[in-house]
Amino acid sequence: MSIDIAVCTYRRPALRKTLSSLFALQVPEGLEVRIIVADNDAEPSAQALVHEMRATSPGEIEYVHCPKSNISIARNACLDACKGDYLAFIDDDEVASPEWLQELVETIRTTGSDAVLGPVRAIYDDDAPGWMRRGDVHSTLPVWVSGAIRTGYTCNVILDMRSLHVAGRRFDPGLGQSGGEDTQFFSAMTENGGRIEFAPAALVTEPVPDGRASLSWLCKRRFRSGQTHGRILASKYASNSRLLQVGLAAAKASYCMLAALLTAAAPVRRNQFILRGVLHAGVVSGLVGMQEIRQYGLVKIS
Repeated sequence: MSIDIAVCTYRRPALRKTLSSLFALQVPEGLEVRIIVADNDAEPSAQALVHEMRATSPGEIEYVHCPKSNISIARNACLDACKGDYLAFIDDDEVASPEWLQELVETIRTTGSDAVLGPVRAIYDDDAPGWMRRGDVHSTLPVWVSGAIRTGYTCNVILDMRSLHVAGRRFDPGLGQSGGEDTQFFSAMTENGGRIEFAPAALVTEPVPDGRASLSWLCKRRFRSGQTHGRILASKYASNSRLLQVGLAAAKASYCMLAALLTAAAPVRRNQFILRGVLHAGVVSGLVGMQEIRQYGLVKIS
């Protein structure tokens, strides 16, 4: 059995820590591991680091330059470069736990699923707001609907490349600068009959930089997530039913904002309601066809 681990990167020095954690993985017996680094910068800014780290890598590292500042193009480059039975994705600012790969592989093999998600635990600085650390709003977990995971994310996932529900599927370049390309990818996969499972012990950690440790950044992120969900809903419903969905999302947003006012004295609960309300406002935006917020290819990421 063979597996490729894909890391899409864009001007991020933390890539060194990510790759170092991959070098220290516990690899299941009989599993061949290869790493793919897809550099999304206009200049091949990560090439020198990858070349340097090849000297200490326990396996092959393939460098792919896809200079479009479009995350979907980078993810698709990883799909195209994959030679393994499985393909795992991890972000370029995350650190994999030693057992990460082993847990993903074991879960996807024992469940026979098409994809398996793992948890992402946020690591906060001491300077991060207290409500943020207590509420742990940056960590990532799957969402279950009626007992099933209907969509996923690429910050901690493994795909079975031999699956009919995965083979030939691609990330939408039209969402490559707004985000939401992973939500659409996995939503389309499950709607086509694919199945996603969860490996709770397949842990990766992700530091929260100062630029993301704010309510305003979280609101922007949640609004964009809502836009993606709204756009997916809009593609499923005719105009009359779409109006009903708009009304439902608007009512949810209003309820959440009212709840935020009523819980103003409890910062964690208040801000959770605010973020939920912003998410539903984003759904309204997506349902009515507003342009999605651009997140990628704008500024240098530290």
